[in-house]
Amino acid sequence: MRNLMILLFSLFLGGCGYNTFQSTDEQIKADWAEVLNQYQRRADLIPNLVNTVKGYAAQEKDVLLGVTEARARVGSMQATPELINDTQAFAKFQAAQGELSSALSRLLVVSENYPQLKSDQNFRDLQAQLEGTENRITVARNRYIKAVQEYNVTVRSFPTNLTAMLFGYSVKPSLTVENEQAISHAPAVDFNAPQGKSSVNAVPAAPAP
Repeated sequence: MRNLMILLFSLFLGGCGYNTFQSTDEQIKADWAEVLNQYQRRADLIPNLVNTVKGYAAQEKDVLLGVTEARARVGSMQATPELINDTQAFAKFQAAQGELSSALSRLLVVSENYPQLKSDQNFRDLQAQLEGTENRITVARNRYIKAVQEYNVTVRSFPTNLTAMLFGYSVKPSLTVENEQAISHAPAVDFNAPQGKSSVNAVPAAPAP
């Protein structure tokens, strides 16, 4: 009798979406960890990038300071696993990352005005690593968005929404940007472009000072 009850309970949990919640929740955690990993890769590149630019364009102190401060704001935020369940904290974290993306875009735009900087091998290597990291961020973000979408649909759909209420599962915040094109196109710099014409495609940036 006990085994029968266990079997029936297992069938109930499987049919009501409980197992789906478990698998999608774990997938979200894994995808979020990858997003954070790629954001950290980008943050690790910034000190060397800033120092390299400073060596050729020290007068662009406002742009350099903007990147440094944006990186510091990102670093001061606690990206704990619980962050993905806190809508307000998640929005602040996303805003901070967006500010860092904009600051980096301005830095790359400024570099177009310094031929010697553009020809510096160290700068070119760092730019290539940054571009590759931005591509990885885009992929990781899109995977996270899809995982959250699947999870949220399960939370809202009947009859799995009853299971969600019973076990305390709720909708999770997803990644969004005002300019959807920024998600699918990572920053790219054409160092062969005529001086004064930037080929950076990223979050819209303010004109360089």
